[in-house]
Amino acid sequence: MPTLRTINLALALSGALGAAAHAADLPVHTLDNGTVRAAVTHAIGGRLLSFSLAGRPNFLKVDTAAGDPDDFIDADSPNVAWFGHEVWAGPQKAWWSHQDLDRARAGTTWPPDPYLSQARYQVEDDRPDAVTLASPASPVNGLQLVKRYALVPGKPHSLRLDVDAANVRGTGVAWDLWFNTRAPGATRVYVPVARRADVRQQAVDPAPGMRPLTWTLADGLFALDRFPAGAGQPHRTGKMLLQPAAGWMAGFHGGQVLVIQFPHQPRAAIHPDQGQVELYNDWRPDAPDGGLMEMEVHAPYVQLAPGRHMQASELWTLLPYDGPDTRAAHAAFLRAHAQALGLDGI
Repeated sequence: MPTLRTINLALALSGALGAAAHAADLPVHTLDNGTVRAAVTHAIGGRLLSFSLAGRPNFLKVDTAAGDPDDFIDADSPNVAWFGHEVWAGPQKAWWSHQDLDRARAGTTWPPDPYLSQARYQVEDDRPDAVTLASPASPVNGLQLVKRYALVPGKPHSLRLDVDAANVRGTGVAWDLWFNTRAPGATRVYVPVARRADVRQQAVDPAPGMRPLTWTLADGLFALDRFPAGAGQPHRTGKMLLQPAAGWMAGFHGGQVLVIQFPHQPRAAIHPDQGQVELYNDWRPDAPDGGLMEMEVHAPYVQLAPGRHMQASELWTLLPYDGPDTRAAHAAFLRAHAQALGLDGI
């Protein structure tokens, strides 16, 4: 039965969080229906720490030893790479443009708002199948978030993520809601994309031994190309901005497939500096299970009057996969499940 407890994650959730979990003590809310298991903390930004099929490892990349969850949070706080799943506000270029608490960060694009990504949230509701968490009101971007994580009745493989953002300022603000899901760098992600014009690639700062990402769009599916592992192979990194043909993407890793579904938006609804789907990949060939894959989704860019709210949601479905680790086999698996899951564009 789901519970809240302060535990040592390396011991109590070793199966769900994997070897990356060390000795950080965090308050954890566990949702478990016997098919899937999720662990959420109301510390460190109210983030999702793990999601897995029963008896299988955590699909997410998480580092619970990245910092101290009891650190004081203010506008000067540095980013802590806890990873897992969290929610940002977009566009990134505006992160520090609407505040005067930290003048050194004005106009910069890093780190994300620490009040929303690292502060302790208030537990508003805690029940066997769902938990609801509220952030502090951020003096950096003027938003307060309420996150709800819930198992889905009649869909034992699924978890629903809902976010409400309120403008707590006395003046208008303009933001989108930005879901960021972290997985190991070797995760193979597929996105339905109709045409090459719907793919944009961000430039990468050149560095010795580092190469940009390459990609393939075929049969309506976009995916980053597979890169060889091993000593002497180039380190690859970069980011793709995509306009999807339908509201989903799917990641394959560790014998599991995570399908993330979301309301499909026209390109005009998304801030021009972002894509509705974004993939950031840091591929480290000497450590294939390390690196980072970010599966990101932007909701519409919205002008919010004082006191007004905006919402966004994702539906996650986790399925077992024991087939070949090839593009053809992955695409066949997705097509075989498309009707049952409601996946358009494939």
